[in-house]
Amino acid sequence: MLRWIRQQLGFDPPHQSDTRTVYIANRFPQHGHYVPQRFADNRIISSKYTIWNFVPKNLFEQFRRIANFYFLIIFLVQLMIDTPTSPVTSGLPLFFVITVTAIKQGYEDWLRHKADNEVNGAPVFVVRSGSLVQTRSKNIRVGDIVRVAKDETFPADLVLLSSDRAEGTCHITTASLDGETNLKTHFAVPETAVSQSVSRLEALQAVVECQQPEADLYRFVGRITVTQQGEEIVRPLGPENLLLRGARLKNTKEIFGVAVYTGMESKMALNYKCKSQKRSAVEKSMNTFLIIYLGILLFEAILSTILKYAWQAEDRWNEPFYNQKTEQERNSSQILKFISDFLAFLVLYNFIIPISLYVTVEMQKFLGSFFIGWDLDLYHEESDQKAQVNTSDLNEELGQVEYVFTDKTGTLTENEMQFRECSINGIKYQEINGKLVPEGVMDDLPDGSIPCLIREEELFLKAVSLCHTVQISYDQIDGGFGDPFSLSHTGNGFTQMEYFASSPDEKALVEATKRMGVTFIGNNGEHMEIKTFGKSERYKLLHVLEFDADRRRMSVILETPSGEKVLFTKGAESAILPYTKSGELEKTRVHVDEFALKGLRTLVVACRHFSAEEYREVDRRLHEARTALQQREERLADVFSFIEQDLELLGATGVEDKLQDKVQETIEALRLAGIKVWVLTGDKHETAVSVSLSCGHFHRTMNILELVQQKSDNECAEQLRRLARRIKEDHVIQHGLVVDGASLSLALREHEKLFMEVCKNCSAVLCCRMAPLQKAKVVRLLKTSPEKPITLAIGDGANDVSMIQEAHVGIGIMGKEGRQAVRNSDYAIARFKFLAKLLLVHGHFYYIRIATLVQYFFYKTLYDGVYLTLYNICFTSLPILVYSLFEQLVHPHVLQSKPALYRDISKNGMLSFKTFIYWTLLGFCHAFVFFFGSYILMGEDTTLMGNGQILRANRQLMFGNWTFGTLVFTVMVITVTLKLALETHFWTWMNHFVTWGSIAFYFIFSLFYGGIIWPFLHTQDMYFVFVQLLSSGSAWFAIIIIVTGCLFPDVLKKVLYRHLQPTNTQKSQMEEDKVSVSSEYDSAQSRNRGEDNWHLLAASPPPALGAALSSPSLLRPSRAQSAVWTPCAASGRRARRGRASVSGWPGWWSG
Repeated sequence: MLRWIRQQLGFDPPHQSDTRTVYIANRFPQHGHYVPQRFADNRIISSKYTIWNFVPKNLFEQFRRIANFYFLIIFLVQLMIDTPTSPVTSGLPLFFVITVTAIKQGYEDWLRHKADNEVNGAPVFVVRSGSLVQTRSKNIRVGDIVRVAKDETFPADLVLLSSDRAEGTCHITTASLDGETNLKTHFAVPETAVSQSVSRLEALQAVVECQQPEADLYRFVGRITVTQQGEEIVRPLGPENLLLRGARLKNTKEIFGVAVYTGMESKMALNYKCKSQKRSAVEKSMNTFLIIYLGILLFEAILSTILKYAWQAEDRWNEPFYNQKTEQERNSSQILKFISDFLAFLVLYNFIIPISLYVTVEMQKFLGSFFIGWDLDLYHEESDQKAQVNTSDLNEELGQVEYVFTDKTGTLTENEMQFRECSINGIKYQEINGKLVPEGVMDDLPDGSIPCLIREEELFLKAVSLCHTVQISYDQIDGGFGDPFSLSHTGNGFTQMEYFASSPDEKALVEATKRMGVTFIGNNGEHMEIKTFGKSERYKLLHVLEFDADRRRMSVILETPSGEKVLFTKGAESAILPYTKSGELEKTRVHVDEFALKGLRTLVVACRHFSAEEYREVDRRLHEARTALQQREERLADVFSFIEQDLELLGATGVEDKLQDKVQETIEALRLAGIKVWVLTGDKHETAVSVSLSCGHFHRTMNILELVQQKSDNECAEQLRRLARRIKEDHVIQHGLVVDGASLSLALREHEKLFMEVCKNCSAVLCCRMAPLQKAKVVRLLKTSPEKPITLAIGDGANDVSMIQEAHVGIGIMGKEGRQAVRNSDYAIARFKFLAKLLLVHGHFYYIRIATLVQYFFYKTLYDGVYLTLYNICFTSLPILVYSLFEQLVHPHVLQSKPALYRDISKNGMLSFKTFIYWTLLGFCHAFVFFFGSYILMGEDTTLMGNGQILRANRQLMFGNWTFGTLVFTVMVITVTLKLALETHFWTWMNHFVTWGSIAFYFIFSLFYGGIIWPFLHTQDMYFVFVQLLSSGSAWFAIIIIVTGCLFPDVLKKVLYRHLQPTNTQKSQMEEDKVSVSSEYDSAQSRNRGEDNWHLLAASPPPALGAALSSPSLLRPSRAQSAVWTPCAASGRRARRGRASVSGWPGWWSG
């Protein structure tokens, strides 16, 4: 129970040793001194709160805000000493702010809990008590034997025990972990691979010893001890034996594995970054402004206290007749009196810092976030998914992004490859209706006929269908319908083949050759079989020369059915063409360049025929290199180079890595908006560069710099210095940088500054072969740089969670790689293309709205307790709230068509210190005008007595300071409301309602509050004050003059700045206004022209239609009548033009 409570409060017990011992099926030793190790349960937790820690943790986070802590102190001071205002004036708004914020954050965290429960409650099968039992994922314990079926994800980190294959192998894809879509083969140790049934697994006696959990996805060290017939057999365990949580089982019916790491100790969860409270740039600016206002407040309180004692230096003001002191007050300590007076002034002036600002900000963020979900432009119809907001605290941060870090696989691409073109023997071909057709030649063969391939075409297709590491899965189906080349006949019916490849390119190429008639049937490790238009051919697989990044090619050596030894190889053009001795070299090179310009991924295919003597030499060298104990990799590289030469060029392929819709346009829009895009991917170097080129991240004219395959710190530093010099020497060409994971680790170790200098001078950066935590380190590197740019990370897999959590704003893509990224993100969208509108439109709107809201609240920030409480909460809060929800400086379509407008609001420009000073001085100036303007203008009708009382000219008492204060307050309410009206560009019926309604509400409330004696109020100083004030003509005159005097300079400033120094946004506004006025004029003009025509027609109707002309609704001519009406209309137009000219109107008035 205690451990469970510690887990709920976020405290996990530390591990006691460096290794863990896992007893398979939880069969612990029977001796009494064994103490089981404690392991985490299998719950995944992406939420921040639990039911136990929500109240203390949320309150702690909220009172970390300076404003909340300040108002708490003020509230406590009001409780402890006698102050001019009631504690309710501070306590009630503070309680409201805390409650609203807690409800909002609690609701958002409840959504995370809901998503976690879906994962933790997923059904799984475990072996318990000799049978297969269904349970929930969260109930898996370390040591449980778990069964996973085909296409299911692994619910925990499992050590593979057995599969449905006799050799104990299985294939998985780790796309959601590292972005790689290729199939990976994992193995079970021979002693457990035979345990393919529940009964044999139940009888299995084995113990796994392994390291404690760590985040490295590619490292696992352990051993398994299997007891068979009293003998212990020990086998080593490595990464090839471990099935990671989040990976997916492919091409294997089922597997059994023992759970070794569960829940938040799984490698996937350890790659999540610890959750931290994200705070936007606007909130940080608010805190800075608040500290400045606190300084002003302290200055005012100290000055007022000093002036009070200076005023009371004279005896007649020390104890006026209306405020006689008690004996205790006369004898009290002067220091305590000074402190008490200082605190009283502090409370009196505390409304200079409006707590309602935080209420309004929280409401604006929460209500404003719904607009993202409601935006139909962010709705993806195919997947029926709309945009999702997980954290509304960062809405305005969408308008401040300077760097975007994006994953590649599943984020920029659809993760689908499609064969497009190929070049064979110097001739370009396209696929048309499943047939290989030369470019420019139409497919004139009847459907169903078998095409006749020439020798070069057939050899090329055979090379493509044999040179790969593709695996095949057969699924039996009912009936015999479908593509004949995708179905194989068995004794029980038909089975459908499904290809699983080591790379998506290979799968696309093998599927393309199958459509063209050369079908890869299977590979059992010794033989490869293909069917050429139904004719089966069996090749003996002699050797596979695996792909590596240095050679950039892979090869297979086969024995053909005729006994000939042949090498097929494919790879990048730079890795194949230099080693060819025959074939159409130049034509193929031209075709490869053409394919690349189209954004296609290119591979060149070649072959080599061996004589018997040559093959014996090749076989001998390969055997020696592969069995060498020293320098095996170097010797293999030498042998591969010896084999892969004197090649015969067969052709090249062009495969399209299908990008998501409008990716190129989105990246270009972000670039125009001043946002730099970095691609961080776990994919291979060549694949990543190809996709960057095709999606527009890299341009063909861009100078690509590379920091790859660095082996040491010195080598990395020297390469960085070379790149920096190269960038400085060339000031014209745009540069793109490619970095791999290993080189990045060296660069970040001791050369961060140099690396950042190179990166910042590059227009685009591509980081490949990145581990998940490396992605987060790159984001953190930019975040903490001296410029402190705002960063955004976007991805779709579990491997992207770290950088999503690290960035200022994290966005998850609702893709095909699970929901981990979505659950841990701040926002979620269905496609990358939606990012443009999310930033350029929603980000723009949210930022300008909340920036104006913050400045306005500090500007408009005295009086009767009720009025103090209601001023910011009721009288002036609704107009700014509605403004902050609906304001649009320019139309959304303009923002999307002109991404450069995003630069106008970058770097928190609307909340700069200069802007803050302007609004603050404006507030002080208006306050000065309110007070002294009222004093001067009312002086004509009143006499200000020495004790502050105001008398009419007829000496009738006007309730003293209350009347004067009410006048000032009335002027203030009207002015600050109209000031916001001047700032509003986009008016809706709701803006009109709350703007004019707020002023009306103030007058109505004041009349009721001061016009009735309320029995539940102890004092009613405002009784009949407002009625008396409004009965004075000079009061109305003063209100009009003061309001006009305050707002006129604002109007003048806006007009001058708009015409003399307009911003890009203001220029767009003026262009939009011109278009709007022009369209309204055109529509009014056409409407007037139509009315004139009908009047003319009514005046001289055709005889047959005279009766119909009396009704305007019947004046629309039918098709049969149009020939009669057209001449009349024409004569009417001529007549109206004549009248316009005669009467002196310009010709354009008549159109």
